[in-house]
Amino acid sequence: MTSTTDSPSPLDFIRQDVQGMHAYAVQESRGMVKLDAMENPFTLSPALQALLGQRLGAVAINRYPGSKVDDLKRALKSYVDMPAGYELMLGNGSDELISLLAMACLTAKDKPKNTLLAPLPGFVMYEMSAQLQGLDFVGVPLTADFELNTPAMLAAIEANKPAITYIAYPNNPTANLWDADTIRSIIAACRAYGGMVVIDEAYQPFSSLTWLDEIRNDPESNSNVLLMRTLSKFGLAGVRLGYMLGAKALIDQIDKLRPPYNVSSLNAECALFALRHKDVFAEQAAIIKSERERLLAALAELPNVTPYPSDANMILVRFDHATATFEQLKTAGILVKNVSKMHPLLANCLRLTVGTPEENTLLLKELGSLPD
Repeated sequence: MTSTTDSPSPLDFIRQDVQGMHAYAVQESRGMVKLDAMENPFTLSPALQALLGQRLGAVAINRYPGSKVDDLKRALKSYVDMPAGYELMLGNGSDELISLLAMACLTAKDKPKNTLLAPLPGFVMYEMSAQLQGLDFVGVPLTADFELNTPAMLAAIEANKPAITYIAYPNNPTANLWDADTIRSIIAACRAYGGMVVIDEAYQPFSSLTWLDEIRNDPESNSNVLLMRTLSKFGLAGVRLGYMLGAKALIDQIDKLRPPYNVSSLNAECALFALRHKDVFAEQAAIIKSERERLLAALAELPNVTPYPSDANMILVRFDHATATFEQLKTAGILVKNVSKMHPLLANCLRLTVGTPEENTLLLKELGSLPD
């Protein structure tokens, strides 16, 4: 029992593993230069703000979402140029899609419970979704330079036959794209026994490659692949909208688990507005990619600082003393993410979001004042 006295408590009905978990922590950021959460740092122009306000004001918020969500799905299908025979589903951010995928898997009451597998370090929600659904999770460490360990991945897949293998492309928090041949071998190994591979392209607006091109070029070899994206990094983190596409027969089954009206009319209207003005967001992404290269070059010139290659809107950087550097930046009003305790491979690492040119200049100025 979990109550501290002999009196019954509602906590007695809360799962022990849930009580032992830590809630997802969000850093206080008011008044800070916010470079901790891989958000697009640009706001809408006053003209677009006014136009969006008019559109949102006209939404029938007295009605449940319906045709507006269908409009959004059609717009997204067009935006990604979805392959024939594929279907698309929406989520309240990618987090909800990850939870629904775990919910769809067979559990111990059906058969020996299934496994979810992902490289580590990686996105924390893969493991959390497995735990919350009573599934096993297998994490396979990356190599020292944050590449996929091909023999270890294939061995773990052979030993565990995971229902789902997650491949983040690029990865969070390491920001790198992994070798395509290795990913092809992982997809083939999973396809041999029917396992799904989820390619998580959360940072696709800033990446040089997309696995969707592989799917179009060789749909048969990727028949067990689900491709997941989010509009958060596109520039709509506050809207909370993710989407996933894959073979229609598979998406149709997973979509049954989606709560009715999980995407609000207001969120759908915001997303439709953003897609209609996609050129504006593409310009923002281009600036972010240019700033990423500026940051990488400048960081490489600093003593005792090791930046790692990035295909995302973040840069993983190793310092001599990550926690001290984190605190110095915070004192200076700059908030980054201290990932040094997330995994042994990340010792003394901070994750820096690429901000506006002005924000990045402030960051570099502060890092340049660090003691040698």
